[in-house]
Amino acid sequence: MAAEKKNEEKKEEDVKIAGTGKLPKEAEEKLKEIKKKLDTFQKKVTDKFDKYIMGIALLPPDKPKEGEKPDTTAINVLVLVDDSDSQKMTKEELKTKLGTIIDGIAKEVDKNLKPQTLIISELWQNCYDCKHETLQLIAMSAPVYDNGMLSAIKIAEVHKTMVLKKFEKYIVSYVLAGSLVQGKATKTSDIDVWVVIDDTDVKKMTRAELKDKLRAIIIGMGIEAGELTAIRNKLNIQVYILTDFWDSLKEANPIIFTLLRDGVPFYDRGIFMPWKQLLKMGKIKPSAEAIDMFMGSGEQMLQRVQFKLKDIGMEDIYYALLTPSQAALMMYGIAPPAPKETPELLREIFVKKEGLLEDEFIKTLDRVIQTRKDIEHGTKKDISGKEVDELLTLADKYLKRINRLFTQIQKIKDEESVLSVYDNVVTIIRDVMRLEGIERVSDAEIVKLFETELVSMGKVPAKYHRMLDELMKAKKDYDAKKLSKNDIEKVKKDGNAFIKFMVEYLQRKRGRELERTRIRVKHGSKYGEVILLEKEAYIIHDIDNEEKELSKAPIKEDGSLGTPEKTTMEDLEKALARIEIPNKVFIKQPIFENLKNFFGKDVEILINY
Repeated sequence: MAAEKKNEEKKEEDVKIAGTGKLPKEAEEKLKEIKKKLDTFQKKVTDKFDKYIMGIALLPPDKPKEGEKPDTTAINVLVLVDDSDSQKMTKEELKTKLGTIIDGIAKEVDKNLKPQTLIISELWQNCYDCKHETLQLIAMSAPVYDNGMLSAIKIAEVHKTMVLKKFEKYIVSYVLAGSLVQGKATKTSDIDVWVVIDDTDVKKMTRAELKDKLRAIIIGMGIEAGELTAIRNKLNIQVYILTDFWDSLKEANPIIFTLLRDGVPFYDRGIFMPWKQLLKMGKIKPSAEAIDMFMGSGEQMLQRVQFKLKDIGMEDIYYALLTPSQAALMMYGIAPPAPKETPELLREIFVKKEGLLEDEFIKTLDRVIQTRKDIEHGTKKDISGKEVDELLTLADKYLKRINRLFTQIQKIKDEESVLSVYDNVVTIIRDVMRLEGIERVSDAEIVKLFETELVSMGKVPAKYHRMLDELMKAKKDYDAKKLSKNDIEKVKKDGNAFIKFMVEYLQRKRGRELERTRIRVKHGSKYGEVILLEKEAYIIHDIDNEEKELSKAPIKEDGSLGTPEKTTMEDLEKALARIEIPNKVFIKQPIFENLKNFFGKDVEILINY
């Protein structure tokens, strides 16, 4: 009985959508039914074709053609097939044969199941041809069965989109590589992607600084993509600058040759694919210098082992500490600095200013950066295993402390948001009260005056008084450090709703007040307007003319207007924007003479227009 109850709870959990809680009963039943059909379909297909099936995913509904109604009954399913070892028939024959059988299985399960059979070589060919629509579909799909390939495509496509949105002009290629594209993937395989950055036109920083800066952000986006797709700790991102990539290609670097041979471009500006084709044609060959270097490398290999160990170890330790450090600064609200500037900025902000971090941890980061620099410049010839172990221990402590720093920074940001909401609420209420004729309002009077002057007078709905009361109580709880994280989120949500309504109220009120500063006139068959704003008046001679003739004149102490001069509509808009609350306007007798001068003796003043 206990096992049955647990299974029932699991089924109920399966039909929940993240962030929305339980679905309506009708939708829940429909989703259960679809899931049941998909499970049956998946089991039959995988039982039939076993290792050939790389993944099965539920696709978004098709977009209806113009003038047609959407098909709400169709269940679109993608079946991804591995054709890498197809030898007895052509790839097209394999796709047709498997597609026909899979279509038959779908009809047995449900006539509304619409499977799309796709062989992996066809998907890769689409990428070679810069056709990425299927990648985008997979990114939006819900996997039903997956050997690791669908997850890889999904997170890589999401990460690629984020990177291009931020740095498109710098990105030359975004390539999926490694065991996934070599036909050796498993569910536990890392997802290897390569990002090549164009550094040929860098002026404001060195190429190394560009690489380090973009690398930190791109890897950070990889973590974010993992959170969005729930595919965590699997994306392995390699960042190359174009000049280094080219040098490696000339030097016959095996890693680069392997990448060109096997890699699949998810994005390419026209560099990766030509190189790939040239390699395939045998046009890219190692230089004579590269061949000599490889021939002579054997006797040097043992001597290089120690160097490689320290180089690889220090490089990983370096980035393991640098990237989270820059993330902490980004979380605080500061753009990530160059690597060499990072320790001092951390010290300035988190040690000296905020008092959140102990200086001993900055010294750890200083030591790692300096050690890496010494190795890179050749001033440090050797590093012992003992020293590497010591640095690893310090690095582990550093990362644990930085994780705690993230929590501290988040708390500060939450507290700042509460104060910001409170200050904005108080400010907007004071602005509204000034518009209502009440110049000074103390914090203690705000809630009471809001009720008597706005709510009781029917100008503002009562729910906003209750909202204001709760916001004020939340401010007291904040001062007493009693606010929980959920309370803070509620303060931000309610505060933003309150401010939005009051800003709209202020704008409507201000608009009505501005209308009172206008004198509308008729002269002949035309209509004109005079707008009185504090110390100057704007005269529109024909309000119905699209190319309005505007002039402005100073308002004298006796109420008359001075000599007018031509102006523009832009000048008038700026003047209106500068006035928060219009002064009360008194029309004095001398202005009537001005109206005759501006519009002619036949001028008429319109009342209640």
